[in-house]
Amino acid sequence: MGAATRSPLIGVDPADHREAPMADCVLSSRVRLARNLIGFNFVNRSSPEQLAEVVHRVQAARLGGPYEAGTRWVNVQATAALDRLMLFERNLISRPFVEAPHPRCVAISADETTSVMVNEEDHLRLQMLAPGMQLAPLAERMFELDRSLERSLEFAFHPRFGYLTACPTNLGTGIRVSAMMHLPALRMLEELDKVQRAAKDMHLAVRGFHGEGTEALGDFFQVSNQTTLGRSEHDLVEEFAGVIVPRFVEYERAARRTLMARDLSSLDDRVHRALGILRNCRLLALDESIKFLSRVRLGVALGRISDIERPLVDRLLLEVQPAHLARISGGELGQGRDDRAARADAVRGAFRCL
Repeated sequence: MGAATRSPLIGVDPADHREAPMADCVLSSRVRLARNLIGFNFVNRSSPEQLAEVVHRVQAARLGGPYEAGTRWVNVQATAALDRLMLFERNLISRPFVEAPHPRCVAISADETTSVMVNEEDHLRLQMLAPGMQLAPLAERMFELDRSLERSLEFAFHPRFGYLTACPTNLGTGIRVSAMMHLPALRMLEELDKVQRAAKDMHLAVRGFHGEGTEALGDFFQVSNQTTLGRSEHDLVEEFAGVIVPRFVEYERAARRTLMARDLSSLDDRVHRALGILRNCRLLALDESIKFLSRVRLGVALGRISDIERPLVDRLLLEVQPAHLARISGGELGQGRDDRAARADAVRGAFRCL
């Protein structure tokens, strides 16, 4: 893999963010499907030989349509640790998939918007990502890919329970839809409990920067459905895209309006102080960089910072992460490595290019 040039959590050119719907509050959309093959135990109950056969069968299947051209298969077992972590930081594979000991691989589309993990928690984890709020078109593409794979693979399906999955929470449709939300104003107003209450009422999961098992950094939160049983895929996507995400966006936009009206000077101080630190720091920890980039992103969205565009901020959110930073700076991943100086240099260099 070369130096990072793509946006975080998305895998598409940062310029695409300019026209992405709701991109001021929604960093990215994701649709994921879990599927398992008939005749094989779930991954955690399979032998290495069985899992190797699953890899062989999936690789022999046709992805179909636009997913054939340019798609590359990556043998994750044989991939260097730095490259595995880069795939995780791009949200193309999950954290457990990085270090799993068993046979596994991932197919990645040419534009890095689609990935197919083989032998993650389920035999197949199909995933599609897009900038901003684009769940409906993502879902249609995902259903097309699912139908194409079903022409050559037989998935485990029960007439009552639907698609059978390793985790009971995915039973039924096997679909997870999510949006990576940027909610800095709600945090500044100490109203994130509103998000938590709304999520609980709507049976949603709120997770961190890289989804399940990760912490929130820089006011970024992944909101996803928890219910997959008893409802159709189309109903779930329609509700999430038409009701749930717009509701969270309105919460955040209302909080931003409140900040602007209540104390504009304090808001300007926060965002410009963050920008000043990023432009002049000599040591920069990961959590600090995400926090300050989050504030700068808010300032750009509100027009309080006029000489920076959101795609640059979104690109830096990826490039400050450990594996991408190591690749860009020519270093190596290692225990005890202190990335703070390299991270500060990379961020200062990006802003000097303006």
